Amino acid sequence: MKVLVIGSGGREHAILWSLKQTSPLPLDLYCAPGNAGIAELAECASIPPGNHASLIEFVKEKGIDLTIVGPETPLADGIVDSFEDAGLAIAGPSKAAARLEASKAFAKDFMRRHGIPTADYRVARSTADVSDALSSGAFGPATTRVVVKADGLAAGKGVVIADSHEEAKDAARALLAGEVADAGAAEQVVIEEALEGTEASLLLFADGNAYALMPAARDHKRIGEHDSGPNTGGMGAITDASILSSEMLARLEREVIEPTLAGCRSEGFPYRGVLFLGLMLTKNGPRLLEYNVRFGDPETQAILVRLKTSLLDVFQATRSGRLGETKVEWSDEASACVVLASRGYPGRYEKGASIDGLETVVGDIQVFHAGTTKNGEGDFVTSGGRVLGVTASAATLGVALKRCYEAVERIRWDGMQYRRDIGRLNEVGEHVSG
Repeated sequence: MKVLVIGSGGREHAILWSLKQTSPLPLDLYCAPGNAGIAELAECASIPPGNHASLIEFVKEKGIDLTIVGPETPLADGIVDSFEDAGLAIAGPSKAAARLEASKAFAKDFMRRHGIPTADYRVARSTADVSDALSSGAFGPATTRVVVKADGLAAGKGVVIADSHEEAKDAARALLAGEVADAGAAEQVVIEEALEGTEASLLLFADGNAYALMPAARDHKRIGEHDSGPNTGGMGAITDASILSSEMLARLEREVIEPTLAGCRSEGFPYRGVLFLGLMLTKNGPRLLEYNVRFGDPETQAILVRLKTSLLDVFQATRSGRLGETKVEWSDEASACVVLASRGYPGRYEKGASIDGLETVVGDIQVFHAGTTKNGEGDFVTSGGRVLGVTASAATLGVALKRCYEAVERIRWDGMQYRRDIGRLNEVGEHVSG
């Protein structure tokens, strides 16, 4: 069985690792374009994820049986439609379904149409529209916190939590003008009320009708400890039974998941693939913040180390509509992923630093590569903002975190930065839930 994974980050490394770990049969693994760590378990092809024609040619040439898409941009650009038009098997949502992530305005309108609980919002295409929305009274007095989101894909950098309406106007202007690093220029922005509560992530596999939940996760988006500084693509993630109770999971299935999948069917784009729900647990109940139409990063790393079922079987079931017949099993453990990043990230970051200590991380600790390459001597060097994701599972979250941080202490390069409070560690190294 030949499988291609599209992408080059820690998420794709974790997918490939899980495919190999969980498959009862040997697999020939490929990745496009991959990275230096991925190259140790898959054949890498230097084809950009956006080059659909070259990817299709590569799949036909190699006789690949299934392609799995990691990042959101090729999904939003319709790579699944292109492959299926060419008669090739690919796992992921269609271009129509990918609008749930590709356009936050579309997603918010979709939630409203289908009665899915979310924050109040307005869509603005200009700074004048932003001013009108903020002065409408829907977002409280001028000193109220407001969330501003770029409408399109923004590499995790398109969300600003403004402490006042004036800050919100500045943030909207910057997003519309393309002044936020890596976010691009937004055609429109979504202005939202700022919700208070605890964030959580819930991912699931779906085949258009049936679905299977993954362990609930919590991401740590900001670069600095105690959730300070600018947003990043994610500086760490945890999974633990305390994140979402069984009662809350049942409520989310009833109020969010089932209406979402039914809404997709009713609007003509049955959802097949991985669906990510970004949630806020408020005092008034859960609210859906956003959809992602693929695995998150670094949530994937923390989640997939707990998967017991063949990941290949699960992906094939999502394509064939047999997910309801597939028992997707997870370990009862907790898990954690701590991201190591380059100096300067999430802004202009340094590259080319030699990474030391990787060979000392052994046993059940997984180090998933995100931004790495090799120099002329064959040594790993940094090539991205987020470089590595150090991941472990254990009977308790506290132990999983302890194992991660012990491994982190053995890895080093000039300019390495990471958060020391992933999982909200207290002074004695215990996880503080909630």
